[in-house]
Amino acid sequence: MDESGKLVAVIGDEDTVTGFVLAGIGHRTIEGQNFLIVKGDTEVPVIEDAFRSFTARNDVGIVLINQHIANDIRHLLRDYTKTIPTILEIPSKEQPYDPEQDYIMQRVNLMLGGPA
Repeated sequence: MDESGKLVAVIGDEDTVTGFVLAGIGHRTIEGQNFLIVKGDTEVPVIEDAFRSFTARNDVGIVLINQHIANDIRHLLRDYTKTIPTILEIPSKEQPYDPEQDYIMQRVNLMLGGPA
């Protein structure tokens, strides 16, 4: 990828990924794509592999992940320390956002002297 920018990767349910792809973030090459649609039968190792793959890529700047899916790989998120790509947890249509589960919000609270 050239130096003009980085991609946004998405790990989410079908509605979330479809919305972002329609908005123009979809990128597909021979090496792969920058999104994963997680359905009810998607196994956790598949989600873990996608997360590891997206966070290892030099052309990805942000990884968006539905919070209810992030809960399935919370162990990986807790161990993730890189700044880029940045991981952002987002709500889905069916699941509300809970800031107490978001590891970035937990780190912010810790830095500000609040409860972890």
